[in-house]
Amino acid sequence: MPETYEPTWSSLRNHTTPAWLRESKFGIYTHWGVYSVPACGPNGTWYAHNMYRPGNSQYQHHEKTYGPASEFGYKDFIPMFTAEKFDAAEWAELFKSSGAAFAGPVAEHHDGFSMWDSQVNEWNAARMGPKRDIVGELEKAIRAEGMRFMIALHHAEQWWFYPHWRSDCDVSNPEFAGLYGPMHNLDGLQKGSIPPERMREWYWQDRPTEAFLNFWRSKSHELIENYRPDLIWFDFGINFVLEEYRKELLAHYYNKETEWGRELAVTYKGHDLGTGSAIIDYELGRMDNLTYYDWITDTSVDDQGAWSYVPDAAFKKVSTLVHNLIDNVSKNGYLLLNVGPKLDGTIPEGAKKCLTGIGKWLQVNGEAIFAAEPWLSYGEGPTKMETSGMFSEQREVEYTDEDFRFTCRGNLLYATCLGWPGKRVTIRSMKKLYPGEIESVRMLGVDAELNWSVTEEGLEIDPPGEKPCEEAFVFKITRKNPF
Repeated sequence: MPETYEPTWSSLRNHTTPAWLRESKFGIYTHWGVYSVPACGPNGTWYAHNMYRPGNSQYQHHEKTYGPASEFGYKDFIPMFTAEKFDAAEWAELFKSSGAAFAGPVAEHHDGFSMWDSQVNEWNAARMGPKRDIVGELEKAIRAEGMRFMIALHHAEQWWFYPHWRSDCDVSNPEFAGLYGPMHNLDGLQKGSIPPERMREWYWQDRPTEAFLNFWRSKSHELIENYRPDLIWFDFGINFVLEEYRKELLAHYYNKETEWGRELAVTYKGHDLGTGSAIIDYELGRMDNLTYYDWITDTSVDDQGAWSYVPDAAFKKVSTLVHNLIDNVSKNGYLLLNVGPKLDGTIPEGAKKCLTGIGKWLQVNGEAIFAAEPWLSYGEGPTKMETSGMFSEQREVEYTDEDFRFTCRGNLLYATCLGWPGKRVTIRSMKKLYPGEIESVRMLGVDAELNWSVTEEGLEIDPPGEKPCEEAFVFKITRKNPF
């Protein structure tokens, strides 16, 4: 009998990770919106926040390029967001080629501009800018490729994203309240003053009103009802949404499993939802060891943390992204990889190379990732993460040919070497196996058995003479009952 969820943490903790997510491991999402017009780093998605606040590079860029924010506000970028080359089918085909099993857009970022045909929010992409239902077009195209569809929601942070104390800018104009959010009290904050930290604004002003929370919930419900996402990704801002609203929305969504006949997933950050009620997300980070719970990290192909497209951004090496995926899966994690399309709707060439590179690796080695599970040990080798959890990728490591990561499936054990093993290798963790338990050893992509032996040091393997792929190399170890 299908589970019925009540809006309580005890009930919501009964929800489990969907089988399709446990099998697929890997997804793609996109940061693309009005902020893609100025396309100014370092964090392009925060342009609407920073353009009103002196003392940062985006404010300086805005003044120099467009003039004072009092004369050219964020709303004035909307007509420039025309998306003339956006092709949802082309995006979906590219995402499919990467090996990703689920994909979707940021449906609304902190800026308050909805990327779908909204009847709740007049500030939306179907009515303004592109005058197209971006979320709807992507939902159809992604499902047509046989992938699951997801949405990312950042809109809870709209409450504080704009400087509502700035009477000299259009953020205080009631005509634009649907985009900028309603005026609200800033206790003790002097007009024109700038808080020393952006996040302090939450604590210096009143909490979101009932009207704002209902607006937040209405947008979320509209997306759920109209686009039936398989996964919803929540950003930090739900920490400031009244707890009852969070529980009600989660129960409402999970109960759609019975109506729609499919399993659903939610991801979140920090402790913004009850432990065990959804999947924890580590932004730009991952764990340094095997965990008892499953988790996901969201990171970007961009090497500078811009999220949305900025012209001068560099892109990560394919090996870095492949190693990230391998490392996550070995530790009971998944990967959500971000791409920032250009203003016109095209995917940057550097991003395409990243996605096709991952796809090429997965074509050879996917069986060590898809439907595979963590083993008794996540791996071995000299390279260690200095930190783990949120933002730990800011101190990324370079792996070597002595670093291995393990996954398993049935009687198969996969030992992935994160560098090319040019000479005989010793996998010391294999000392855990019984004598006679190993039946054969191969490398994925190589049509031949390899020479191997078990010694007191571990499992020793002679690698093949040529590489079957790039980035990482998987030894496929078939086991049998030794007795």
